[in-house]
Order: sequence, then C-alpha cells, then structure tokens
Amino acid sequence: MTSRSSVGNKKRALVTGGGSGIGLAIARGLADAGYNVAVAGRDGKKLKETGLPSFPVDVTDESSVAALAKAAGPIDIFVANAGAAPTAPTLKTSRAVWDKALAVNLTSVFSCAQAFVPGMIERGFGRFIAVASTAAHRAYPYAGAYAAAKHGVLGWVKTLALEHAKSGVTFNAICPGFTDTPLIAGAVARLAEKAGGDVAAGKQLLARDNPMGRLVTPEEVAAAAVYLASEAAASVNGQSIIIDGGELIA
Repeated sequence: MTSRSSVGNKKRALVTGGGSGIGLAIARGLADAGYNVAVAGRDGKKLKETGLPSFPVDVTDESSVAALAKAAGPIDIFVANAGAAPTAPTLKTSRAVWDKALAVNLTSVFSCAQAFVPGMIERGFGRFIAVASTAAHRAYPYAGAYAAAKHGVLGWVKTLALEHAKSGVTFNAICPGFTDTPLIAGAVARLAEKAGGDVAAGKQLLARDNPMGRLVTPEEVAAAAVYLASEAAASVNGQSIIIDGGELIA
C-alpha cells in the first residue's frame, strides 16, 4: 500500500464520475493514500457531497473535457471512470443508444487521454487509469454496445502503453465484474421483481456469475486503482486488472 508519507501532497489525482459508486471509492482511496484528489462529473450536488475539490464536466463533450483540463491544471494520476451501461437486444439497439454508449464509455477515454496525457509526458510521470469492465473480455446478453465500447477501451489503453512506454507514464485498465454501485440499480430492480420485490435476492441473482457468490465492492476496485497510481506499479503498463471473483476463469 502507498503510504501518505510517501506521496505527501506532491501528486495530484483527478477522477471522472467521482460523485458516487466506483469513482467515489477510488477518489476516497487515493485521498486516504495521501494524494491531492479532485473529482469531476455532471452531478454537481453529488460532487459537492464528496467534500473533495470538484469540477463540472460532460465527458462526452470534447470542449468540456478541454475546459476541465484547463481548470484542473497539471494532473499526475487521471482516472477515467465515467460510464453508463445501456441495455437492449443487439439487433434492436438504436443508433442513439449505440452512439451514447460509445461516447460515454469509449470516446470519453480518448478525449481525456488527449487532454491530460501530453502534460504527464512532458513532466516525465503519470498514471492513466481507465475503469473498464469484465465486458471488455466477454459478452453479456443485451449489452452489445457496452461490451463493444469496453473492448475498445482496452485496445486504446494498450496502444497508448506501447507508444509511450519510455515516457514515465503508465496506462492501465481495471475490469470489475458486477459491482455493488448505483450503476447496476436498474438490473437489480428487474431481477428483484422476479424475486418478489426482494432487492437482496435481486443482487444475489446478479452475483451468480461470480464464483464467490457476491458482488464486487467499490472499495476492492479502488484498492487496485491506488496500487496502479503508486510508484510500486511503475512496471505495470498496458494491463487489464480483472476484479471479478474468478468469473472470467469459471
């Protein structure tokens, strides 16, 4: 674990989608490890409730991302966490749903890298961490657009890692399985209906793919991000860190 004394107040971190769920857990984890942390997102109320410095951003808008980079200043650790998980039968997925899924989950990672990585390279140090999903490695029914976007995130991260391997900047992705966050609330609600309205039973049904029989916690994902941000992870580059209880090997 990275200690507070080892990083002091020198390294600055920024987490998109940092107002709740995995993003908030990562922001808190980095803050606990001694980083200067800010969060960014669209929901100003949730951002304010974090108690951390915050910035408004729409990651699907390139000009908004550019404005964020200008407002936030030099960033050492960037966590691209903003995301959405629309569902629809593959061949009935509308172009609007497809475009939104790619804009939020993939093109936003592209835009954030373009805005923040050049400064990291210039300074000779940086960590670019994208929160992807096990959907970057496997398919899930009715999540075709989401899976396509998350597969794309891995390709983008790995290419950045190769192109800039000697820059002092590393590029990695974290791929959680189903995690107990507001993002899965819709899926839990649908499954809960089948279980007579029992939310706990709905979560358990969603956790069936996890050999451990439970949902991943946001804090478990955050621990991986804190490690990837650290000096100890200097040789971890172009990797997909899977946190799924063994789902992908089952």
